Amino acid sequence: MKLFIYTSFNEANRNFLRQAVPSDLTIVFRNELAKEDILPAFQTADIVMGNPPVAWFEEASLNLVFWQLDSAGFEQYQSVKVKATVANMGDFFARPCAETMVGGILAFYRGIPELVKLQEQKKWQGNQVRPHLDLLGNKKVIILGAGTIGQTCKQMLTGFGCQIKMTARQNPAADIFSFEDLLKELPETDVVINTLPGGADKYVSETFIQAMKTGSLYASVGRGSTTDEQALISALQSGKLIGAVLDVTEEEPIPESNPLWEMENVLLTQHTGGGYLGEEEGKVKQLLNNLPRYLQGEEVLFQVNLAKGY
Repeated sequence: MKLFIYTSFNEANRNFLRQAVPSDLTIVFRNELAKEDILPAFQTADIVMGNPPVAWFEEASLNLVFWQLDSAGFEQYQSVKVKATVANMGDFFARPCAETMVGGILAFYRGIPELVKLQEQKKWQGNQVRPHLDLLGNKKVIILGAGTIGQTCKQMLTGFGCQIKMTARQNPAADIFSFEDLLKELPETDVVINTLPGGADKYVSETFIQAMKTGSLYASVGRGSTTDEQALISALQSGKLIGAVLDVTEEEPIPESNPLWEMENVLLTQHTGGGYLGEEEGKVKQLLNNLPRYLQGEEVLFQVNLAKGY
């Protein structure tokens, strides 16, 4: 059998994988191939690790039997028709994404972005900054989505003394189950954290944003497509919202003409939310946990249904 690694691993992890996978598997790494050899290597693979372009799956010659994604989200593959067993990364990114959201919100309330700029300019203006600082503690927070990221955000924010509610369609861990009930809660909510998957297109709509409390804060780590970005920008410019912490945007990278770049009340974390020092090693470990399970006919961890989106 042939194992094709689309994920870009460093040399140390490539060598580790060569030693760790079963000897009857031929392992091929994308970042060791000439450009013209990459697609043919994918098309002849039995097992794939990583997130190849959607268009690659249009070829009818695929031999794929097991596919280990290197992401939690996979909505871009909803139209892909494969008979293979497919697994995602499960809760692998939950803690780093939650820490990015909580860290960004806390930094915003404590004036860290402004203080960093003042440090760069060698300006000491602490007395002017102090009156504008706020506390995260006791804020009313709504988390959109009750998945692993949302629940981890809740766990962290509970330690700050926040009052937290989560939304979901059916998840019993949530508190709000309909858009209508959510709109009723928004005028009394200080912080909204969006952890929604890509299928919830523009869920945070103009109607949603206008229902939010004046002076509230918006944070997003789900998918950029779930937010009406123009409506968000308008609300930030008008002062309806006090600020935004955005790990994801509609278009990435953001075009130079996008006003988000220059808005002082916006903190852009540039889709780094899931990143951390051991990310690459963790992906290797995930593959090595699931590969033997598949080969031995056991249930793989975090198996997903592409068409259903979960």
